[in-house]
Amino acid sequence: MRKLVIVTYDICDPKRLRRVFKAMKGFGQHLQLSVFRCDLTEMERFEMIRVLQGIIHHDKDQILLVDLGPSDGRAVRVDSIGRPVPREGREAGIF
Repeated sequence: MRKLVIVTYDICDPKRLRRVFKAMKGFGQHLQLSVFRCDLTEMERFEMIRVLQGIIHHDKDQILLVDLGPSDGRAVRVDSIGRPVPREGREAGIF
């Protein structure tokens, strides 16, 4: 089962920040500076965590994963003030 996950991060070093950003581009859609929306299987989630753990300094950096539940069968509404949130064609219910 695929789950919708919001990933946000606070990385202290610019070099590690770039590495985390590049890694995250392979797992989800970039929404804002340090925020990604990911539609992941459990194995993809574990792989993403493994990759990120290899990049960050655990005592200085932080990555938050917000599980929004199954990506199918549940409408998720994302509102924006200012610029609109980019839409993906296959994700119904994302505004």
